[in-house]
Amino acid sequence: MKKIYQQTVEEVLDRVKSRESGLTDEEVKRSREACGWNELTEGKKKSILQIFGEQYKDFLVLILIASAVISGILGDVESAAVIMIVITMNAVLGTVQTVKAEQSLQSLKKLSGPQAKVLRDGAVVLLPARELVVGDVILLEAGDMILADGRLIENASLKVDESALTGESLAVEKSIDPILEEAALGDRSNMMFSGSFVTYGRGRVVVTDIGMQTEVGKIAGLLKTTSEKQTPLQVSLEEFGKKLSILILVFCGILFAVNVFRGEKISSAFMFAVALAVAAIPEALSSIVTIVLSFGTQKMAKEHAIIRKLQAVEGLGSVSVICSDKTGTLTQNKMTVEDYYIDGKRIAAAAVDISDPAQSCLLYDSILCNDSTNENGMEIGDPTEMALINLGKRYGVEAAEVRRLSPRKGEIPFDSDRKMMSTLHRIDGENRMIVKGAIDCLMTRTEWIWTSAGVRELTEKDKEIIRQQNQDFSMEGLRVLAFAYRDIPDKHILTAEDENHLVFLGLIAMMDPPREESKAAVAECIKAGIRPVMITGDHKIMAAAIAKRIGILHDLSEACEGADIEKMSDDQLKEFVPHISVYARVSPEHKIRIVRAWQQRGKIVAMTGDGVNDAPALKQADIGVAMGVTGTEVAKDAAAMVLTDDNFATIVKAVENGRNLYQNIKNAIQFLLSGNFGAILTVLCASVFGLPLPFAPVHLLFINLLTDSLPAIALGMEPHHGEVMKEKPRSADESILTRNFLSKIGLEGLVIGTMTMIGFMTGYHQDGALLGSTYAFGTLCLARLFHGFNCKSDHPVILTKQFLNNPWLLSAFVLGAAFITAVLTLPGLHHVFKVETLDLVQLGFVYLYAFASMLVIQLLKWIRIKLRKGGKNSGF
Repeated sequence: MKKIYQQTVEEVLDRVKSRESGLTDEEVKRSREACGWNELTEGKKKSILQIFGEQYKDFLVLILIASAVISGILGDVESAAVIMIVITMNAVLGTVQTVKAEQSLQSLKKLSGPQAKVLRDGAVVLLPARELVVGDVILLEAGDMILADGRLIENASLKVDESALTGESLAVEKSIDPILEEAALGDRSNMMFSGSFVTYGRGRVVVTDIGMQTEVGKIAGLLKTTSEKQTPLQVSLEEFGKKLSILILVFCGILFAVNVFRGEKISSAFMFAVALAVAAIPEALSSIVTIVLSFGTQKMAKEHAIIRKLQAVEGLGSVSVICSDKTGTLTQNKMTVEDYYIDGKRIAAAAVDISDPAQSCLLYDSILCNDSTNENGMEIGDPTEMALINLGKRYGVEAAEVRRLSPRKGEIPFDSDRKMMSTLHRIDGENRMIVKGAIDCLMTRTEWIWTSAGVRELTEKDKEIIRQQNQDFSMEGLRVLAFAYRDIPDKHILTAEDENHLVFLGLIAMMDPPREESKAAVAECIKAGIRPVMITGDHKIMAAAIAKRIGILHDLSEACEGADIEKMSDDQLKEFVPHISVYARVSPEHKIRIVRAWQQRGKIVAMTGDGVNDAPALKQADIGVAMGVTGTEVAKDAAAMVLTDDNFATIVKAVENGRNLYQNIKNAIQFLLSGNFGAILTVLCASVFGLPLPFAPVHLLFINLLTDSLPAIALGMEPHHGEVMKEKPRSADESILTRNFLSKIGLEGLVIGTMTMIGFMTGYHQDGALLGSTYAFGTLCLARLFHGFNCKSDHPVILTKQFLNNPWLLSAFVLGAAFITAVLTLPGLHHVFKVETLDLVQLGFVYLYAFASMLVIQLLKWIRIKLRKGGKNSGF
């Protein structure tokens, strides 16, 4: 069977069981029973309860829940309660953030859906998009949204913007003629597609597909087969958490066996092992990351970026390739006049002088031979014609006033055969026909040329100069309209014969220009080691011209078309992508393959876009970024982040935020793990030398609750700085827990553990195990609070402004120090916390050991930097 676009109007109407006067109510009912409603089916939404339940799937969380249950069974209800409170707080926070992000996204959606003018039983009715059925006949005119796929059955110079579906920035001319050969989606000129809108002309369409059967629906279906990915930080922490938890559990098991062998009660030995596991396993790690990212999303929302998936913040900070759509993302999605060419001179649109008769004549003629309008901010019409109207508005020339003074008395509408449009006006007491169209068509009908010295005959040399200028414009990606005129006898009906013997007036070149901020944003990306790549459905020359303007492209050899990669294998494409910065005339499948090819090269890829055609690649990418204003709902649903200002520069700001947040998270992880390692080393040292246990279970729970979470969260709130954009993005397969990072954790943990052990031995020799345990407890708590300042930077900060620039960290330190000082000095608390009340001298020793740990670590940072600089200076 022939495809719909290959059939005649009569064959299509017969195929969908319809007629030009539309369906009857009974036929509508039968069609709906067969095809359903005209809507895209959404995936099943997760309930709040399901989202909450998913917060408990983490391996660390499951271990801690088991520890809490066992603690409760053995009678230690306090320990069980502490553990469950921490876990539940984390789950609630994660749930609230997920729900809030979805609500923010929903607020972007329009409250009321679009409607269509439909013929039912020969009468025109206005219907919601959802109620359209196969066989309906829709009436279309300029400004109408197309709400279902259909075959054109009546055409009056229709032009349609299909950029949301195909990426083609220019409006497509439509025809009712059947297309005999196979045709790509963008070349099916007799078809209308859901999600497009009419920019010019009128017509009628019979609906052939609705809902998920439309081209939009098919792309939406692709999303179901495109896998979502965890971000690198998720993967890294999940793997590390499992390994660390198993290691700690093994260590605690051995310690339990040793203590039982020494004669400890089984219940006491077990409770200490559980308490040590709770203190050593960084269960706060998951919640700290969630909280820091949550604050990050709030900051980014104020900067016009809504995060739909919490971990996308971290992912953005690691992005090494941004594959960006052109139309509406890097460009304004609005045709704009760039240049005039008249009287042998090229004049920039910004330099037009309407006091010059030639330039004002070209401006007025472009407004008169034009069907678009821009009144009260409402733009209706073809984008290229709208560009001409808007240029006049820029210079205070109102289209309505120009048309009132020189009313239209006749016209020959544009058609794809002539590639021209002509209008007749009364100007300066004479009838003047104004003609605009393609330069090649006008040149065959032109005999004269306007110059500042008067009208003279058009020579072959003149034609060659004009054609060369047109070619120059085209190579710059500009769309060119030629203008001519002719004074004709007093008549009101124009004929095709009148479109001869014309006087050439000039050329107007236009394009969909880059956003003003795009060039700076691209430069910032390149400085940050991020590769910007343009992927568009537009033509190669036009895409390359835009890319060159904003700094993505340097040579035309870096641009290719979708057809060039069509027959490439995945391995060939993987080797090809590093050499290409612009992909033109691509399909949705091409976009996914390009993203995958970069991912196979170990790159973390962001894909930006606004159209339906971008959605599958948005979901395939590590970070999908959709436009919130011009973006389609399908694109927004597929994306991890939605920009509420459609500004490419916002993405760069998001990358900077992501990098800063990643660094802050890394600092928090360093704080947690080095502090926990110090506690483990203290216990290990005491066990090896046969000393009493340095901590009671309540000590470890207190440390876990007070000196873990608050400083770590505060480190996650460390002020952002722009220095991160001078760094290169890290590799996709690089773990956050590198050898260098783990060595720092180990060294700092060793310092904290050593000072804690010194504190324990001081108290132990003064007055036995209880005082030793009190010293160790106080020293470890305070050392970890001081350690928060160590983790602010890889550089020493103790004598810099950075030492005091984080009020959250200062507050966490003061609060923690106040609590531990109260526990150590107030007599009423000694029984609850199993400590001995300290006098001022003893308290001074505890503070001295804790402060000394910070000084030692700061000194080690200074030495490391000096050695690194020395190595560079010596050539190593």
